[in-house]
Amino acid sequence: MGYWKLICTLFLLAYASMVNGQEIAILKYNGGGDWYANPTALPNLIQFCNANINTKIKEQPETVDVGNINIFQYPFLHMTGHGNVLFSQEEADNLRTYLLSGGFLHIDDNYGMEPYLRKEIAKVFPNETLEELGADHPIFSQHYNFPDGLPKIHEHDGKRPQAFGITFEGRLVLLFTYESDLGDGWEDPSVHNDPEAIRTKALQMGANIISYAFKS
Repeated sequence: MGYWKLICTLFLLAYASMVNGQEIAILKYNGGGDWYANPTALPNLIQFCNANINTKIKEQPETVDVGNINIFQYPFLHMTGHGNVLFSQEEADNLRTYLLSGGFLHIDDNYGMEPYLRKEIAKVFPNETLEELGADHPIFSQHYNFPDGLPKIHEHDGKRPQAFGITFEGRLVLLFTYESDLGDGWEDPSVHNDPEAIRTKALQMGANIISYAFKS
């Protein structure tokens, strides 16, 4: 990315933080994966956060393409799905600039996207690897304490839930939640018929993620 383009994107991000500081967006990607999965999840998480942790997030999330400069309008992006993910190099570069300029991306594997995702993250950060976060990471104690780390919301194959991240200059810029299924836990109660305690746990962990992203 050229010098002046970088300056422009940094300015756009700073301006967006002042004007639209509490808007979040769903990241739309190519490859055929269902980026639109869990349609009630983010609106429910937003409602929970506004009611419980004093945020004032716009009630309905926006949708933004990974390669669009409009991603710089949002301090928080959410990405999910079950299947294939594909970034062009230009899209990967755009996402990298967004993250290194102050943005935050939460990727929630809805079971099935992990093998595709890892190779695309390598395009975004070719010199970094996803590192597992320990249970002592501050994201697990923002407003709600999770002393064992990422909670298990839905059981599929007996694997333990894991949170992976990429950190830049001491700030977690990308969080990948795996084998947890947080997004399903955020959905309307009628979708999965989860016990209220499980759904509350998912929403509380989601609120911690939102809080960390907005503070960092």
